[in-house]
Amino acid sequence: MPDGTAAAALPAWDLRDLYPAPDSAELAADLNRAESLAQAFASQRRGTLAAASGAEMAAAIAEYEAIEEILGRARSYAQLLFSGNAMDAELGKFYQSISERTSEISAHLIFFTLELNRLEDAELEPKFADPALARYRPWLRNLRVFRQHQLEDIVEKLLHEKEVTGGSAWSRLFDETVAGMRITLDGEELTVSATLNKLSDANRATREAAGCAIGEAFGRNIKLFALVTNTLAKDKAIDDAWRKYPHPWSYRNRSNMVEDEVVEALAIAVTEDFPRLSHRYYALKAKWLGLKKLQHWDRNAPLPGDADKLITWPEAQRRVLAAYGAFSPELASVGREFFDKPWIDAAPRPSKSGGAFAHPTVPSAHPYLLLNYHGKTRDVMTLAHELGHGVHQVLAAKQGYLLSGTPLTLAETASVFGEMLTFRALLDAETDPARRRIMLASKVEDMLNTVVRQIAFYNFERRLHSARREGELTAEQIGEIWLDVQRASLGPAFEFTPEYSVFWAYVPHFIHSPFYVYAYAFGDCLVNALYGVYQSGHPGFEGKYLDMLRAGGTKRHQELLAPFGLDASDPAFWRRGLDVISGFIDELEASAS
Repeated sequence: MPDGTAAAALPAWDLRDLYPAPDSAELAADLNRAESLAQAFASQRRGTLAAASGAEMAAAIAEYEAIEEILGRARSYAQLLFSGNAMDAELGKFYQSISERTSEISAHLIFFTLELNRLEDAELEPKFADPALARYRPWLRNLRVFRQHQLEDIVEKLLHEKEVTGGSAWSRLFDETVAGMRITLDGEELTVSATLNKLSDANRATREAAGCAIGEAFGRNIKLFALVTNTLAKDKAIDDAWRKYPHPWSYRNRSNMVEDEVVEALAIAVTEDFPRLSHRYYALKAKWLGLKKLQHWDRNAPLPGDADKLITWPEAQRRVLAAYGAFSPELASVGREFFDKPWIDAAPRPSKSGGAFAHPTVPSAHPYLLLNYHGKTRDVMTLAHELGHGVHQVLAAKQGYLLSGTPLTLAETASVFGEMLTFRALLDAETDPARRRIMLASKVEDMLNTVVRQIAFYNFERRLHSARREGELTAEQIGEIWLDVQRASLGPAFEFTPEYSVFWAYVPHFIHSPFYVYAYAFGDCLVNALYGVYQSGHPGFEGKYLDMLRAGGTKRHQELLAPFGLDASDPAFWRRGLDVISGFIDELEASAS
């Protein structure tokens, strides 16, 4: 973690672009206005959609969109405040109160999407002749994916209102528990995020101590984490059964606007390639580290000779923007706004959420980035990644609240592409062969973490949720599934000490967004294929790429990739992406011989 002086120099976001303060008159007025508008909307629009003209339906959707944006702004503000200081009891109370109030208001709107989905295709199609409604065709198309899974209005309203005391409450318990945990390491009290960062320390004894301490800390709380996981998995199973989803992962695929078969092809391709990718690389790494076997705390160990000197924030900014600018001046120009304006919160703090994210907020405002910047090369790559998300969100915002959101599978495209641009720029500028090998190995590790590790996470979730349908799982049973999946994905170069069986408990995606994780692998393999097209000199690539980002959620993956000659439904597409990683490992093997 940066020292006090360095941390003080890191940027902090200013959320006043959303609201001046939690108790501000502006926020109260917005919530009151949204409630009044929602009640009037329900009174005037309920039961009218079947007979509405295309223009009338478009006007109704525009009203609905405006109300949802007000609620989205309030929710974003509360979530960002809570993320910045999850241990502040008043902010926790505020976050919950906003969740409850916006849920109550949006309950008035539930009828609208349900009523739209009750229309037959033959009723709806003629209305698209009106240009105002045609604009919303992609949103209606995406909405109607869930048509066969929706329930009666009264049931949908009940589930919606109970969410604040159901899934979201359990998620909040997880967040507050992790944020409040302190792990003692070398006499120092550290947060979970800071301790996880020690797993990439150059000193093996430090890594081992951190790995054991994390295992011990989560082991003390493992019954709580098992309860949270079991409850949310059961809650999801009940919802899935009522909605007649065939598999625990089917809802996520529908929401990502991607076919089950495409995700299955990705998962199979990566799983089958574990030996060609991670097994092969970690066998190399064990030799470089002079170890017969790697322990879990060696997975992210720096390679011998990798000093990984501190990279200051201004230098990180310069490197990332230079890489973006070399590809597209427009991309860099949008990215520079995040640094020129208070849109980034980068300093690690004890009560701050761990990891990193880009929050789009609402189109009438702008995104915010949360980082925990420790000054390492990986942190620069994380900055490049999250800035890619932020730029994507800015460019897509012109589509409006309902159409700007991008499915998770495609949301990772800009972030991973930004990482690749930054990595390639740094690699091309490096002339020292030893340093190039270290950089290449670090990139391979990042790609393995993004592709192999995330598909392993996906396989873990598939097994866990399938097993939970047969009954509650003990923490030990969950740990066995975790270890089994980790052994398969990381390979024979590793052996695992007992405390690693609880490491599933710190992964927030399992709690907040079940089956989200494959989106990272989807995005990485997609970008590998996309970057290959770029390197081949594909005509007009920059313009096509920016158009893809501007499209937001108006197009699906088939339409977005078609201009580049790519098709994610083709099994060869995934092989093309995985071949990039394998090629890097080939190069490392050659340099080691």
